[in-house]
Amino acid sequence: MNSLPPVYIGLPQWQHNQWPTTWHGLSSARTKPLYHYARQLNSIEGNTTFYALPEPATVARWYADTPDNFRFTFKLHQSVTHNGTIDPHHPIIAEQCKLLSPLSHKLGVLLIQLPASFSPSQLDQLGSLLAAFPTSIPIAVEVRHLAFFAKDALEARFNRLLIEHNANRIIMDTRGLFSEEADNVITTEVRHKKPKVPVNVIATHNNPIVRFVGGNSDTVNEKKLLPWVRKCHQWRCEGKSPYLFFHRPDNADAPWLAQQFICAYNRHYPDSSLPVLSFPDQCESSQTRLF
Repeated sequence: MNSLPPVYIGLPQWQHNQWPTTWHGLSSARTKPLYHYARQLNSIEGNTTFYALPEPATVARWYADTPDNFRFTFKLHQSVTHNGTIDPHHPIIAEQCKLLSPLSHKLGVLLIQLPASFSPSQLDQLGSLLAAFPTSIPIAVEVRHLAFFAKDALEARFNRLLIEHNANRIIMDTRGLFSEEADNVITTEVRHKKPKVPVNVIATHNNPIVRFVGGNSDTVNEKKLLPWVRKCHQWRCEGKSPYLFFHRPDNADAPWLAQQFICAYNRHYPDSSLPVLSFPDQCESSQTRLF
Protein backbone atom coordinates (compact mmCIF):
# COMPACT_ATOMS: atom_id res chain seq x y z
CA MET A 1 0.00 0.00 0.00
CA ASN A 2 1.47 3.34 -1.09
CA SER A 3 1.09 5.77 1.79
CA LEU A 4 3.45 8.48 0.53
CA PRO A 5 2.12 11.89 -0.54
CA PRO A 6 1.21 12.24 -4.23
CA VAL A 7 3.54 13.47 -6.95
CA TYR A 8 2.07 15.92 -9.43
CA ILE A 9 3.43 15.46 -12.95
CA GLY A 10 2.62 17.63 -15.93
CA LEU A 11 3.66 19.32 -19.14
CA PRO A 12 3.80 22.99 -20.19
CA GLN A 13 0.58 22.66 -22.21
CA TRP A 14 -2.45 20.37 -22.31
CA GLN A 15 -2.97 20.38 -26.05
CA HIS A 16 -0.82 19.78 -29.10
CA ASN A 17 -2.04 19.11 -32.61
CA GLN A 18 -0.19 15.77 -32.69
CA TRP A 19 -1.32 14.41 -29.33
CA PRO A 20 -4.86 13.27 -30.24
CA THR A 21 -3.38 10.59 -32.48
CA THR A 22 0.17 10.05 -31.17
CA TRP A 23 -0.70 10.05 -27.47
CA HIS A 24 -4.45 9.78 -26.86
CA GLY A 25 -5.13 7.31 -29.66
CA LEU A 26 -8.02 9.28 -31.12
CA SER A 27 -9.02 9.36 -34.76
CA SER A 28 -9.86 13.06 -34.73
CA ALA A 29 -8.25 16.17 -33.30
CA ARG A 30 -11.68 17.63 -32.53
CA THR A 31 -11.72 16.50 -28.94
CA LYS A 32 -11.67 17.92 -25.42
CA PRO A 33 -7.89 18.21 -25.02
CA LEU A 34 -7.81 18.97 -21.29
CA TYR A 35 -10.22 16.10 -20.57
CA HIS A 36 -7.94 13.57 -22.30
CA TYR A 37 -4.74 15.10 -20.90
CA ALA A 38 -6.08 14.96 -17.34
CA ARG A 39 -6.87 11.26 -17.64
CA GLN A 40 -3.14 10.55 -17.89
CA LEU A 41 -1.35 13.34 -16.02
CA ASN A 42 -2.43 15.01 -12.80
CA SER A 43 -1.07 18.54 -13.21
CA ILE A 44 -0.31 21.24 -15.78
CA GLU A 45 2.09 24.15 -15.96
CA GLY A 46 -0.42 26.82 -16.92
CA ASN A 47 1.25 29.62 -18.86
CA THR A 48 -1.85 31.21 -20.38
CA THR A 49 -2.68 33.39 -17.37
CA PHE A 50 0.73 35.05 -17.63
CA TYR A 51 -0.54 36.77 -20.78
CA ALA A 52 -4.31 37.04 -20.30
CA LEU A 53 -6.92 36.02 -17.75
CA PRO A 54 -9.65 33.59 -18.84
CA GLU A 55 -13.39 34.10 -18.74
CA PRO A 56 -15.26 32.63 -15.73
CA ALA A 57 -17.00 30.14 -18.03
CA THR A 58 -13.60 28.88 -19.16
CA VAL A 59 -12.49 28.30 -15.56
CA ALA A 60 -15.72 26.39 -14.90
CA ARG A 61 -15.05 24.21 -17.93
CA TRP A 62 -11.51 23.50 -16.71
CA TYR A 63 -12.93 22.29 -13.41
CA ALA A 64 -15.52 20.11 -15.14
CA ASP A 65 -12.97 18.53 -17.51
CA THR A 66 -10.59 17.32 -14.79
CA PRO A 67 -10.81 14.59 -12.14
CA ASP A 68 -10.78 15.33 -8.44
CA ASN A 69 -7.06 14.57 -8.01
CA PHE A 70 -5.97 17.01 -10.72
CA ARG A 71 -3.98 20.11 -9.73
CA PHE A 72 -3.62 23.24 -11.85
CA THR A 73 -0.66 25.57 -11.56
CA PHE A 74 -1.10 28.98 -13.17
CA LYS A 75 1.34 31.85 -13.53
CA LEU A 76 0.61 35.23 -12.01
CA HIS A 77 -0.18 37.80 -14.72
CA GLN A 78 2.89 39.52 -16.15
CA SER A 79 1.57 43.01 -15.39
CA VAL A 80 2.41 42.37 -11.74
CA THR A 81 5.90 40.97 -12.20
CA HIS A 82 7.33 42.39 -15.43
CA ASN A 83 6.74 46.15 -15.27
CA GLY A 84 9.77 47.19 -13.23
CA THR A 85 8.62 47.75 -9.66
CA ILE A 86 6.34 45.09 -8.20
CA ASP A 87 3.08 46.49 -6.88
CA PRO A 88 1.64 44.18 -4.19
CA HIS A 89 -1.64 46.09 -4.43
CA HIS A 90 -2.03 45.69 -8.18
CA PRO A 91 -5.76 45.09 -8.77
CA ILE A 92 -5.12 42.18 -11.11
CA ILE A 93 -3.85 40.10 -8.16
CA ALA A 94 -7.26 40.11 -6.47
CA GLU A 95 -8.95 39.70 -9.84
CA GLN A 96 -6.88 36.64 -10.73
CA CYS A 97 -7.30 35.03 -7.30
CA LYS A 98 -11.08 35.55 -7.44
CA LEU A 99 -11.28 34.28 -11.01
CA LEU A 100 -9.41 31.06 -10.20
CA SER A 101 -11.15 30.44 -6.87
CA PRO A 102 -13.88 28.19 -8.43
CA LEU A 103 -11.10 25.66 -9.09
CA SER A 104 -11.12 25.14 -5.30
CA HIS A 105 -8.68 22.38 -4.25
CA LYS A 106 -7.71 21.83 -7.89
CA LEU A 107 -5.73 25.09 -7.80
CA GLY A 108 -2.52 23.45 -6.67
CA VAL A 109 0.00 26.31 -6.77
CA LEU A 110 0.09 29.85 -8.15
CA LEU A 111 3.42 30.49 -9.87
CA ILE A 112 5.23 33.83 -9.61
CA GLN A 113 7.81 34.02 -12.39
CA LEU A 114 10.20 36.95 -11.98
CA PRO A 115 12.28 38.38 -14.85
CA ALA A 116 16.07 38.09 -15.04
CA SER A 117 16.25 41.80 -14.21
CA PHE A 118 14.73 41.18 -10.76
CA SER A 119 17.69 41.23 -8.35
CA PRO A 120 18.25 40.62 -4.64
CA SER A 121 18.06 44.40 -4.08
CA GLN A 122 14.31 44.09 -4.74
CA LEU A 123 13.59 41.37 -2.19
CA ASP A 124 11.55 43.75 -0.04
CA GLN A 125 9.17 44.13 -3.00
CA LEU A 126 8.87 40.35 -3.23
CA GLY A 127 8.19 40.12 0.49
CA SER A 128 5.34 42.62 0.18
CA LEU A 129 3.95 40.68 -2.78
CA LEU A 130 4.03 37.36 -0.94
CA ALA A 131 2.34 38.92 2.08
CA ALA A 132 -0.50 40.15 -0.14
CA PHE A 133 -1.67 36.67 -1.12
CA PRO A 134 -4.36 34.79 0.78
CA THR A 135 -2.84 32.01 2.85
CA SER A 136 -5.32 29.61 1.24
CA ILE A 137 -3.48 29.82 -2.10
CA PRO A 138 -0.16 27.93 -2.25
CA ILE A 139 2.47 29.97 -4.09
CA ALA A 140 5.84 29.35 -5.71
CA VAL A 141 8.53 31.72 -6.97
CA GLU A 142 10.95 31.43 -9.87
CA VAL A 143 13.97 33.74 -10.10
CA ARG A 144 16.44 34.05 -12.97
CA HIS A 145 18.95 36.66 -11.83
CA LEU A 146 22.26 34.82 -11.33
CA ALA A 147 22.82 36.50 -7.96
CA PHE A 148 20.08 34.24 -6.55
CA PHE A 149 22.21 31.18 -7.34
CA ALA A 150 25.52 32.24 -5.76
CA LYS A 151 25.08 30.13 -2.59
CA ASP A 152 25.90 33.16 -0.46
CA ALA A 153 24.14 35.42 2.03
CA LEU A 154 21.91 36.96 -0.65
CA GLU A 155 20.59 33.60 -1.79
CA ALA A 156 20.14 32.55 1.84
CA ARG A 157 18.08 35.70 2.43
CA PHE A 158 15.88 34.85 -0.57
CA ASN A 159 15.34 31.29 0.67
CA ARG A 160 14.50 32.52 4.18
CA LEU A 161 11.94 34.91 2.72
CA LEU A 162 10.24 32.04 0.93
CA ILE A 163 10.27 29.90 4.06
CA GLU A 164 8.77 32.74 6.13
CA HIS A 165 5.88 33.08 3.68
CA ASN A 166 5.37 29.33 3.12
CA ALA A 167 6.33 29.82 -0.52
CA ASN A 168 7.93 27.16 -2.70
CA ARG A 169 11.05 27.80 -4.74
CA ILE A 170 10.77 26.79 -8.40
CA ILE A 171 13.82 24.91 -9.66
CA MET A 172 14.61 25.21 -13.36
CA ASP A 173 16.80 22.42 -14.75
CA THR A 174 17.86 23.02 -18.36
CA ARG A 175 21.00 20.89 -18.24
CA GLY A 176 19.56 18.31 -20.61
CA LEU A 177 18.74 21.02 -23.13
CA PHE A 178 22.24 22.51 -23.04
CA SER A 179 24.23 19.27 -22.71
CA GLU A 180 24.74 18.81 -26.44
CA GLU A 181 24.89 20.97 -29.53
CA ALA A 182 21.55 22.04 -30.97
CA ASP A 183 20.58 19.50 -33.60
CA ASN A 184 17.71 21.33 -35.30
CA VAL A 185 16.09 24.75 -35.68
CA ILE A 186 13.52 24.17 -32.92
CA THR A 187 16.22 23.23 -30.40
CA THR A 188 18.26 26.31 -31.33
CA GLU A 189 15.25 28.55 -30.75
CA VAL A 190 14.40 26.93 -27.42
CA ARG A 191 18.01 27.24 -26.21
CA HIS A 192 17.80 30.99 -26.84
CA LYS A 193 14.56 31.28 -24.85
CA LYS A 194 15.20 29.08 -21.83
CA PRO A 195 17.38 30.36 -18.98
CA LYS A 196 20.68 28.66 -18.32
CA VAL A 197 20.83 28.96 -14.55
CA PRO A 198 22.48 26.77 -11.89
CA VAL A 199 20.38 24.01 -10.32
CA ASN A 200 20.27 24.82 -6.62
CA VAL A 201 18.04 22.21 -5.01
CA ILE A 202 16.02 23.24 -1.98
CA ALA A 203 12.47 22.72 -0.73
CA THR A 204 11.34 25.91 1.03
CA HIS A 205 7.82 24.57 1.61
CA ASN A 206 5.67 21.51 1.00
CA ASN A 207 5.37 21.63 -2.80
CA PRO A 208 8.83 21.92 -4.37
CA ILE A 209 8.50 22.53 -8.10
CA VAL A 210 10.92 21.31 -10.77
CA ARG A 211 10.74 22.52 -14.37
CA PHE A 212 12.86 20.00 -16.29
CA VAL A 213 13.79 20.89 -19.86
CA GLY A 214 15.26 17.92 -21.67
CA GLY A 215 17.08 17.73 -24.97
CA ASN A 216 16.72 15.34 -27.89
CA SER A 217 19.02 12.63 -26.55
CA ASP A 218 17.17 9.95 -24.58
CA THR A 219 20.44 8.82 -23.01
CA VAL A 220 21.31 12.33 -21.78
CA ASN A 221 17.78 12.90 -20.54
CA GLU A 222 17.86 9.65 -18.58
CA LYS A 223 21.13 10.66 -16.90
CA LYS A 224 19.76 14.10 -15.96
CA LEU A 225 16.47 12.65 -14.72
CA LEU A 226 17.93 10.14 -12.27
CA PRO A 227 18.89 12.69 -9.58
CA TRP A 228 15.31 13.95 -9.68
CA VAL A 229 14.01 10.43 -9.25
CA ARG A 230 15.95 10.16 -6.00
CA LYS A 231 15.10 13.69 -4.85
CA CYS A 232 11.41 13.23 -5.63
CA HIS A 233 11.30 10.10 -3.49
CA GLN A 234 13.21 11.83 -0.69
CA TRP A 235 10.73 14.70 -0.70
CA ARG A 236 7.80 12.28 -0.58
CA CYS A 237 9.38 10.47 2.38
CA GLU A 238 9.63 13.88 4.10
CA GLY A 239 5.88 14.36 3.65
CA LYS A 240 6.10 16.75 0.69
CA SER A 241 4.16 16.61 -2.59
CA PRO A 242 6.48 17.73 -5.38
CA TYR A 243 5.42 19.04 -8.78
CA LEU A 244 7.50 18.08 -11.82
CA PHE A 245 6.91 19.59 -15.25
CA PHE A 246 8.62 18.16 -18.33
CA HIS A 247 9.58 20.09 -21.46
CA ARG A 248 11.24 19.00 -24.69
CA PRO A 249 12.53 21.27 -27.49
CA ASP A 250 9.51 20.12 -29.46
CA ASN A 251 6.78 19.57 -26.88
CA ALA A 252 5.14 17.05 -29.19
CA ASP A 253 7.66 14.73 -27.48
CA ALA A 254 7.03 15.94 -23.91
CA PRO A 255 4.66 13.10 -22.87
CA TRP A 256 7.42 10.59 -23.56
CA LEU A 257 9.85 12.52 -21.36
CA ALA A 258 7.32 12.43 -18.52
CA GLN A 259 6.94 8.69 -19.12
CA GLN A 260 10.73 8.31 -19.04
CA PHE A 261 10.80 9.88 -15.56
CA ILE A 262 7.87 7.78 -14.34
CA CYS A 263 9.42 4.53 -15.55
CA ALA A 264 12.77 5.40 -13.96
CA TYR A 265 11.04 6.21 -10.68
CA ASN A 266 9.08 2.96 -10.72
CA ARG A 267 12.21 0.92 -11.40
CA HIS A 268 13.95 2.44 -8.37
CA TYR A 269 10.93 2.55 -6.04
CA PRO A 270 8.49 -0.19 -7.08
CA ASP A 271 6.74 -0.11 -3.70
CA SER A 272 5.84 3.57 -4.23
CA SER A 273 5.21 3.46 -7.97
CA LEU A 274 3.56 6.18 -10.05
CA PRO A 275 0.87 5.60 -12.72
CA VAL A 276 2.39 5.18 -16.17
CA LEU A 277 1.02 6.83 -19.28
CA SER A 278 -0.84 4.96 -21.98
CA PHE A 279 0.06 5.29 -25.65
CA PRO A 280 -1.64 3.80 -28.72
CA ASP A 281 -0.13 0.86 -30.58
CA GLN A 282 1.48 3.07 -33.20
CA CYS A 283 3.71 4.55 -30.49
CA GLU A 284 5.21 1.24 -29.40
CA SER A 285 8.39 1.95 -31.36
CA SER A 286 8.84 5.23 -29.50
CA GLN A 287 8.25 3.57 -26.17
CA THR A 288 10.79 0.90 -26.99
CA ARG A 289 13.27 3.57 -27.97
CA LEU A 290 12.82 5.40 -24.67
CA PHE A 291 12.60 2.45 -22.30
